[in-house]
Amino acid sequence: MNTRDAKRIGVAKTWKLFMGGAFPRTESGRSIELLAEDGHLVAHICRGSRKDLRNAVEFADGASSGWAKRSGYNRGQILHRIAEMMEARKSEFVDAVRATGTVSMKDARLETETTIDRMVAMAGWCDKVEQVLGCRNPVAGPYHNMSIPEPLGIVGMIAPAAPSLLGLTSMMAPALATGNVVVALASERNPIPGLLLGEICATSDVPAGVVNILSGHVKELLPHIATHRAFGAIVAAGLAASRRRALQEGAVDALVRVHPTMDLVDFEDERHWTSPKVLMPFVETKTIWHPVGS
Repeated sequence: MNTRDAKRIGVAKTWKLFMGGAFPRTESGRSIELLAEDGHLVAHICRGSRKDLRNAVEFADGASSGWAKRSGYNRGQILHRIAEMMEARKSEFVDAVRATGTVSMKDARLETETTIDRMVAMAGWCDKVEQVLGCRNPVAGPYHNMSIPEPLGIVGMIAPAAPSLLGLTSMMAPALATGNVVVALASERNPIPGLLLGEICATSDVPAGVVNILSGHVKELLPHIATHRAFGAIVAAGLAASRRRALQEGAVDALVRVHPTMDLVDFEDERHWTSPKVLMPFVETKTIWHPVGS
């Protein structure tokens, strides 16, 4: 190492928000210093605000109807493209998961590979949602009676602190597979994997506004997520009991569906998280009656 290298100060990356297909800085101008376990600076992280959340919801609202109208087959192609891009940049995701020094190389690689495989599994469910979750109901009378699953619209999402990548994508992938759009708050402890996922979405044919990823403090943003009337559902994992209660109470007035304990089943449980059970929190069922022709 020469003298210049020894004296040089590295430039830490500032990770920006991902919303509307772009990478804006937070409107508040604030940032968080993400530190490793040994105290060294890993990166600067934009500290999202209430206004950033509102902006992300507006982008999601603009993209919601178009995403829901796409065929399941096309949504599956896009989710599979996300998996392809993650595979191509797998080493970056491994480094991102390990960024704070709390995850070993072996565990980071396993988490990354499990995440990619899970995205492929959800891509496969995209064109099977109606067949699996819908049905034709037997009724007494000259009618056809059919139950058809439909997306909820905009899904608010609070990712767990850990696993920082697998936790977020395990909730996000089934929401996208069922035709919803997402506004997600990445892991507070290590948001880099979630923000890197935003970079992947930007180059994976994901329409602008379908995926929106914020970074910031759960304590600050949770009350605004809970009370925002545009959400069709809010899902969360890794919350303390007091925050789960605050999320549920905040959503009462807007009649928003809340699933605050998505981590009741461990995110490493492959059988559960690749099954159609994980699609159910993200749909509502419409029942149609139609007279039988003579």
